[in-house]
Amino acid sequence: MDGQLRSNVAVGIEVDIVQKHHQRSGELTTGFVKRILTKAAKHTHGIKVLLETGEVGRIKKIYSQST
Repeated sequence: MDGQLRSNVAVGIEVDIVQKHHQRSGELTTGFVKRILTKAAKHTHGIKVLLETGEVGRIKKIYSQST
């Protein structure tokens, strides 16, 4: 799934994000979306989300859709 489209993102799905301070290294953090922070329908660097653990970053990979 494309992490650049807000329509593909929902609260509760599992995603990989890159946090601001890890952008150069590309280190990814896995977690579940608590809140969607990007208001636009599309963002070229990925939709920004807040994970349930409190980390904020842009989506690089979407694992699963919530049911």
